[in-house]
Amino acid sequence: MGVPELLLHFDDEAVLAGRIAEAAACPAQRIECHRFPDGELRLRLPEHLPPSVAVLRSLDHPNEKLVELLLAARCARALGARSLTLLAPYLAYMRQDIAFVPGEAVSQRIVGAFLAELFDAVITVDPHLHRVSRLSDAVPARAAIALSGAPLLAGLVAQRRDDPFLIGPDEESLQWVAGAAATYGFDHEVCRKIRHGDRDVEIALPDVPVAGRRVVILDDVASSGHTVAVAARLLLAAGATSVDLAVTHALFASDASERVREAGVGEVWSTDTIAHPSNAVSVAPALAAALTGLSSALR
Repeated sequence: MGVPELLLHFDDEAVLAGRIAEAAACPAQRIECHRFPDGELRLRLPEHLPPSVAVLRSLDHPNEKLVELLLAARCARALGARSLTLLAPYLAYMRQDIAFVPGEAVSQRIVGAFLAELFDAVITVDPHLHRVSRLSDAVPARAAIALSGAPLLAGLVAQRRDDPFLIGPDEESLQWVAGAAATYGFDHEVCRKIRHGDRDVEIALPDVPVAGRRVVILDDVASSGHTVAVAARLLLAAGATSVDLAVTHALFASDASERVREAGVGEVWSTDTIAHPSNAVSVAPALAAALTGLSSALR
């Protein structure tokens, strides 16, 4: 499998596709998508495809997009693509890695296998893995590459804040917070979280002083905003001078952005894995580098 010769993308990701294509020095073309009144989709790909093709699709709001990928991948094979790479800057359905009660679908295993059947390689950024340490265990493609947005966010924080204190909202965020802090020598800690439901979380701050510090909460995903909001209120009550948020994936479902702002969060910075007004740094160069390095990854 060689370096992809063409990057296919959908209309809503044209900006990120252009950045990746420029960085990877490969052409990009649009997949036409029509939605019928009953909700069914009709896709149209370029009529003639090269042997090696990449498809860009970030999987926020994933249910319809997974059908798009099914149609696009099968059609691409029929049009001459012999190897397919999926660029999924945000990869959905990764959090459910075990059945917590009998009969529960283990979505990580199911969706991961589905994508591995369609694509030879999958490249993503900061997949939300818990008890699985390697992306290849969740997505058994020939190559499964997980990049991180933490170094990009750390660089941005270093530019915007003097002597910041990085705080992770829970124990699971330690891998991102520690990695980002190590690059620039930032102080860092993580909170403890007890989740009682999707919108009911309890947070305990680390046992270190934050008074007078400029705190930056750093995490991989901001979804409902409840965890960040609770942590921000506690940090400000403990005397933090300011609280900002740096996050890889700006999901911000429903009224999450307002919830975070109302809790006292100042600046919100994210990568462009998902298009959002908070996007401040681009993952395009890292994705392009991974794309052009696929040959060695698949040896």
